[in-house]
Amino acid sequence: MAAGKSVVGKRLARRLKRRFVDLDQAIEVKEGMAVAAIFRRKGEKYFRALEKQLLREVLEKDGQVIATGGGAILDEDNLRLLKEKALLVCLTAGPETVLKRSGVGKGRPLLEGEDRRQRIEELLKLREESYAKAHLRIKTDDLTVDEVVGKIMEAIGLRRAQSSRNRH
Repeated sequence: MAAGKSVVGKRLARRLKRRFVDLDQAIEVKEGMAVAAIFRRKGEKYFRALEKQLLREVLEKDGQVIATGGGAILDEDNLRLLKEKALLVCLTAGPETVLKRSGVGKGRPLLEGEDRRQRIEELLKLREESYAKAHLRIKTDDLTVDEVVGKIMEAIGLRRAQSSRNRH
């Protein structure tokens, strides 16, 4: 959350000349309402089931950059699928950065409540184990968008080189 997934994903997709898919936006289009409204009206369980279904559909296509919501990889099936079919990059940011970047939190149902900083810390702690399983983790607090994209491009190059060596 507020680590830069959408802005980095869009820039990376442009650099790679690939399609960009924001999974939350795809869910909003399918449901005809914002993620926050889905959470309010239908609940998180409904949202997560929809997220899982759409992720499977999106991953059937090649040649795209996908930004998932921060909670998507808490589901073991989602995590396994992403690791098998993609270079799974986890962008992270500390609580202060998330608090600053997320503004007043409108549209962020998981940040609703009295103490937003405490809620951010709880979410980061809850997600830490899953995030650690990504192929690459990048802490974005002090990096520009281009620096983050550069690190991902470097990882893609290394992955391609390894793949090429393994085939020979």
